[in-house]
Amino acid sequence: MAPCRVGANVMTDETRPSRRPGRPAPEVRCRGGAAATALPVADGAAAVRADGGLRVDIARVRGGTALVAVAGEIDLRTAGALRDRLVELHGRLPGSGPRRLVADFTAVAFCDAAGLGALVAARNQIAADGGEIVLTGVRPAQLRLLRITGLYRLFAVHARVDDVWAASGPPAASR
Repeated sequence: MAPCRVGANVMTDETRPSRRPGRPAPEVRCRGGAAATALPVADGAAAVRADGGLRVDIARVRGGTALVAVAGEIDLRTAGALRDRLVELHGRLPGSGPRRLVADFTAVAFCDAAGLGALVAARNQIAADGGEIVLTGVRPAQLRLLRITGLYRLFAVHARVDDVWAASGPPAASR
């Protein structure tokens, strides 16, 4: 094996070029966090749309449970807005006892690791206050990520919103 050049990629020896000629290097871009913008929503509810098109709307409130419709893509640009909005909505729920947010992911086209991190961060803050986040309408690819990462143990996951209302009992923190 030929010796490696100093400063060269240690996986490439000097007899072989590190890239095929004429092939450009991949472009890497980093974007900062997105600023959230409040949007008006029907029935006087509020929504947040981050620069990436993420929408977080209150769809329905029943007692200490709120159905939150999440739509768009959850990635590095929008994850912070999702986390902040879920925590904010939990704080607005009526009552001093345990409160539950049901996040409907039916209209979420994409959720990456940053999105999962935002959900965990929101869940931790909400659980510290005695509440919980329930997920519904999670796509198969997103459900697979929850299973692979073990995060399915942190969140109750239901196939449909109706399943959540049918099984509605007190939040897990008070059981």
